[in-house]
Amino acid sequence: QVQLVESGGGLVQAGDSLRLSCAASGRTFSSYAMGWFRQAPGKEREFVAAISGSGGSTAIGYSVKGRFTISRDNAKNTVYLQMNSLKPEDTAVYYCAARIGLLVTATHRWDYWGQGTQVTVSS
Repeated sequence: QVQLVESGGGLVQAGDSLRLSCAASGRTFSSYAMGWFRQAPGKEREFVAAISGSGGSTAIGYSVKGRFTISRDNAKNTVYLQMNSLKPEDTAVYYCAARIGLLVTATHRWDYWGQGTQVTVSS
């Protein structure tokens, strides 16, 4: 069992940067692949980025490639999402997720979820 708490969301202007953090409980953080997803009003939850337990492998969603990066600090039990060149279409609730095993992009294959943090990008 792992508990996830996101932070770092807020209201920013288009072109700004923001870094989200997700703190995880437990002593086996490096055993979990970690991911970020987002959900805008009226839309399905969308894959954003994921990183393997060691941090050696990452995957980035097509809509954010080249602008967002994911990283993790296993000593701090924390995963980060650095978001640059933000656009109004990035507005959504951003969720942190965890799963044992390999990183995947399918939403339904993630086991644990945080409560989410709102990111709003104004034009």
